[in-house]
Amino acid sequence: MMLYPPVAELVDKVGSRYQLVNLVARRARVLSAESEEKQIPMERKPVSSAIDEVYTGKLSIK
Repeated sequence: MMLYPPVAELVDKVGSRYQLVNLVARRARVLSAESEEKQIPMERKPVSSAIDEVYTGKLSIK
């Protein structure tokens, strides 16, 4: 089974697996909280959305 996007590419964008996991988890919690607060059901899982944001460059570590 092939994962998309590849973890290696995500790690290259962030720096390390540890930073990737923390960044994605933090963003997923924010997305989930915003969705719950606004009473809007999410079309995708928050983790998937956060991973896509890292892959596209919208989300990064400063």
